[in-house]
Amino acid sequence: MAIETVIYLTSWCPYCTRAKQLLAQKGARWTEIDIDTEPQRRAEMIQRAGRSSVPQIFIGERHIGGCDDLYALEQAGTLNALLGLNTPERASN
Repeated sequence: MAIETVIYLTSWCPYCTRAKQLLAQKGARWTEIDIDTEPQRRAEMIQRAGRSSVPQIFIGERHIGGCDDLYALEQAGTLNALLGLNTPERASN
């Protein structure tokens, strides 16, 4: 069973797009919280993540960090397990 993933983002952020591309490649589902269209959620993001930059990614209750942190988990071979996916990790290009 897949774990709930939440991404705080903005529509114009290239790192947000890149993070979503990796999650889509994995077949993961996620909830997007756009802090531009929902500015009141920015404070929520900062409180949860302790950071003000986007994206801020949560898998379950675990704060992953940003795009580079997500890709580091993929590189380490641990992203699928965190996402609750049963497919083997694919090598990053």
